[in-house]
Amino acid sequence: MNELLRRILFLPDQRSSLAREIDGLHYLVVSITMGGAVLITLIGGYFLIRYRRRLQDTARPHAGTLARPALALETVALVGLGTLFLAFWNVGTRQFIDLRTPPEDTLDVYVTGKQWMWKFAYPEGESMISVLYVPARRPIRLIMTSRDVIHSFFVPAFRIKQDVLPGRYTTAWFEATEPGAYPILCTEYCGTSHSEMRGQVIALDPADYERWLAGGAASTPAFAQEAAAQAERERAEAEPTMPSRGERAAARHNCLRCHTLDGTPHIGPTWAGLYRAVVPLEAGGERIADEAYITESIMDPLAVMHRGFQPVMPSYLGQITPPDVAAIIELIKSIRDVPRGPVVPWDGGATGGGAAAPGGTTP
Repeated sequence: MNELLRRILFLPDQRSSLAREIDGLHYLVVSITMGGAVLITLIGGYFLIRYRRRLQDTARPHAGTLARPALALETVALVGLGTLFLAFWNVGTRQFIDLRTPPEDTLDVYVTGKQWMWKFAYPEGESMISVLYVPARRPIRLIMTSRDVIHSFFVPAFRIKQDVLPGRYTTAWFEATEPGAYPILCTEYCGTSHSEMRGQVIALDPADYERWLAGGAASTPAFAQEAAAQAERERAEAEPTMPSRGERAAARHNCLRCHTLDGTPHIGPTWAGLYRAVVPLEAGGERIADEAYITESIMDPLAVMHRGFQPVMPSYLGQITPPDVAAIIELIKSIRDVPRGPVVPWDGGATGGGAAAPGGTTP
């Protein structure tokens, strides 16, 4: 019966531990609503026929003739509606509490919404854009916020939908019942590319999830790699300009951990005002920060170290694709007129390890 009703109402598959319970309330509300509508239609039709006015009817019925039946009918209707309201309130309250109270053994994932992408960060240090990897049959708690406007995180197959607000943290949780790829949508209008703010939840068997943690996306099953590729294509299509693609690429490769876009001094040289600027080199001499210099800084950072910064950046040769390099360069070009701050001597305790980006420093 559950599957029949789900298909009749065109609902997506139930792929979370609470999806069937939520659909059960949906079925009940729809059934009672439709039943009530049919009942009112039948009663209205009966009254239209039974009490239609005839030309030969000249006398009106006495005012008190229908008083008792009408009063009894109204009483039954009011009691029935009140009971129905209390029943709905009880079931809805219980489901709300279940949705807001995650189990104790949850895996926490930090979610940031931004025009127009979802970013996911794990306690282990992993960071993903548009793709959320989770183990199946384990509760996942999402700790969510927004960097700009109101978004809404919605996974139809899990029956979870939660507004994501700037300046506030909200939570939601789910437990995927089986491995698979499930689309993420934004259901709060957030700008011109709102409809393209999509992603994928990729639920893996626990063993596959551990392999993903150890080896990345290349070690996941074929369906997961295909879903991740699809999410990447959708994300690329949502990018309106090359600089915005570059910002996402920089975030994905962790460049923005140490390089800023607004001229603020940080661990690495700021990208603001960098393009075509004269860069003093640690080994002596100077270079113009053109496309060749930026590309060399990414691929062989020790050869073109910016004076005043430490040699803590590894090579990205073979780790970053040419389209991402081109997009990062376009991002740096787009902020060439932003004023730069002074070069601040590097503090070895500030880096905390990690990857790096152009300029010979950790990103």
